[in-house]
Amino acid sequence: MTKLSGWKLAYAVSLFCVWTAIAANAQTSELPNRTLSPGSGERGRQSATAGNKHIAPRFTNLANFEWNNGLFPSTSLIQSRDGKAFGVTPAGGNSEFGSIFEITPGGGLTSLHSFYDDVNGGGPSDLIQVNNGDFYGTTASGGANLGGTVFKLSREGTLTTLYNFCDQPNCIDGEDPRAPLVQGIDGDFYGTTYFGGDNGYGTVFRITPAGSLTTLHSFNFSTDGQGSTGLVQASNGTFYGTTEYGGPNSGGNDLCYLGCGTTFAMTSDGTFTTLYDFCGQPTCEDGYHPYGGLMQALDGNLYGTAVGGGNPSCKSPYGCGTVFKITPSGSLTTIHRFNDTDGANPYGSLIEAIDGNLYGTTAAGGFENRGTIFRITSDGTLTTVYRFSGRYGVYPYGGLLQGTNGIFYGTTEQGGDYSCNDHSGCGTVFSLDVGLGPFVAFVRDSGKAGGTGGILGQGFTGATGVSLNGTPASFTVVSDTFLKATVPAGATTGYATVTTPTGTLTSNVPFHVIR
Repeated sequence: MTKLSGWKLAYAVSLFCVWTAIAANAQTSELPNRTLSPGSGERGRQSATAGNKHIAPRFTNLANFEWNNGLFPSTSLIQSRDGKAFGVTPAGGNSEFGSIFEITPGGGLTSLHSFYDDVNGGGPSDLIQVNNGDFYGTTASGGANLGGTVFKLSREGTLTTLYNFCDQPNCIDGEDPRAPLVQGIDGDFYGTTYFGGDNGYGTVFRITPAGSLTTLHSFNFSTDGQGSTGLVQASNGTFYGTTEYGGPNSGGNDLCYLGCGTTFAMTSDGTFTTLYDFCGQPTCEDGYHPYGGLMQALDGNLYGTAVGGGNPSCKSPYGCGTVFKITPSGSLTTIHRFNDTDGANPYGSLIEAIDGNLYGTTAAGGFENRGTIFRITSDGTLTTVYRFSGRYGVYPYGGLLQGTNGIFYGTTEQGGDYSCNDHSGCGTVFSLDVGLGPFVAFVRDSGKAGGTGGILGQGFTGATGVSLNGTPASFTVVSDTFLKATVPAGATTGYATVTTPTGTLTSNVPFHVIR
């Protein structure tokens, strides 16, 4: 098993104390009927007319993992241009070092690539896809220097290693990149490493599509944290992220003696600012170890989760974790503290769905302490949508993907086919339909006038119009699930619409026009 997977499993035990896949015969369960609120904000009001039926949530086990196609998936899925979902496993495959897989909405799972540690890395992180259809990602270990890699996977399945970390003495260029990349508005990729750098506590880096890497920041454990879990570029162009450990409150609390973690902001030239230090309270009611990173919602605020801390009455001595909101300037509000029954230990990132609410997972808590899926409003009203149990998959460490068909998709690290691992199973891919309507999404949600961007969706064959905030755009239909559109001159930031033979689809987020 890879360094990444082993670390995470060991950490999970301390916190809890506590596909050639088998895709046929998909297992389905239904939950008691619940009314889903449209959420708050402009997007929530628009989505009320977007075909949302608010049905009883329907959970389906799409596929079970076995050794040959991967083990213990613990990251999030992405939707590709062809309407399929892509993901990674940190272990298994044709070697023990992880795999890249694709899965159809109906559950057909195919292994695309297996990693070989000292050849092309091991323990891959979440993928991202760019407009031309290629995928980019990182591996936490292996490569030429055994310090991890940055790689490109073509849509045809050819993997190219772009950079091998620890290429410089004492790994000052970084080591162990556990987080996914983000493509900046400048076209370069930005990411983080867990270790290495000038101080040994990780780095923030920029890498060109051709593989030229620049270290932008080296973390210092006691001042700005250690172990960054990824970046998001906000609408103001600034990058925001979290560190899982370290920070000024390090050593001051027995609950997080390795440091409680931080949130930070960084410009594209490397100007770095620590925004918030977790566990500033005696019982860490604000949470600690923000593993899942941040996302920016339509209200302009950043949202994230912390694995530990929160509710002092939580059964776990480490706390059940929190959901928090933080402004771009660094003012943090804890909007929910988990309490075992509604979930515990959220590792995955949040997403904002087409109904205007945030959705996420917890790796523990619920009926059998095996994890949950939850919905939460921006003001902190939380509803448990699903509680994991038994063979349908358990322990969802990754976050959710909402496909443009409105359905949620995700993975569980264990459960599924117990003939693969009779102690825990090897993990699953699942879907959850709560009745939200279809929409369109961007491969990248920003660009300049005259630039060409990709739009994901369904039913594009025969499309008759694309507009950006009301301004018509020229477009080319590539397939029923993907089209290319040109940002029109004079367009302003706003939602995109695609007119198809069966109706009009609206984007789930605004497209930001860069001047």
